[in-house]
Amino acid sequence: MVNSSENQTAGTNKEMLKPKINQNEVKVGIISIKTPRDWRLQIGKGSIQEAETQTKSIRENLGDKLKTNIQKPRKTRMKIHIIPEEITTDNIEGTIIAKNPDICIEKGEITPKFTYETERHTRNNLIKVSSRTKRKLMYNKVKLERINCNIEDFLVATRCFKFRRFNRRMSECRSTETCPLSAGNHNLKGCKA
Repeated sequence: MVNSSENQTAGTNKEMLKPKINQNEVKVGIISIKTPRDWRLQIGKGSIQEAETQTKSIRENLGDKLKTNIQKPRKTRMKIHIIPEEITTDNIEGTIIAKNPDICIEKGEITPKFTYETERHTRNNLIKVSSRTKRKLMYNKVKLERINCNIEDFLVATRCFKFRRFNRRMSECRSTETCPLSAGNHNLKGCKA
């Protein structure tokens, strides 16, 4: 991201940037230049190394007029279901690495957040992982001590498709049946709308 220190428009910043930065000299290409709704410019790069090289070049040539920063990718939250009593937020990362060598996770890739207990008195744990680690974990069961635990995205909206309610499953839902078309108290087959 590139911000103007003088609160100039994104178009002005772009025109100021073009003659000062020589792409051939820096040997870094720009994939895209986007202008969000505010005064900033978002410059698309291929890799983090290219972004660091471009940021260094902008700071050398236009350091007094433009401020630059590199955005870090967000970590996604995942939920591990039904963890054993021995597992805490302090030792869950080490246990996952030790008990699951086939997944190839290194120390520091998992950030444990907290453990909570559900209404059915089962313990779940919330972790933060990078997108690369998420791909490794997503469709695998994670072995913790003597239990194989399921793992999924934390904010997945579950929906009862029979009763059209969120955050519950059809087997758990005790509401009256609702039509998705007319919102009446009948199923879709019996709808007259």
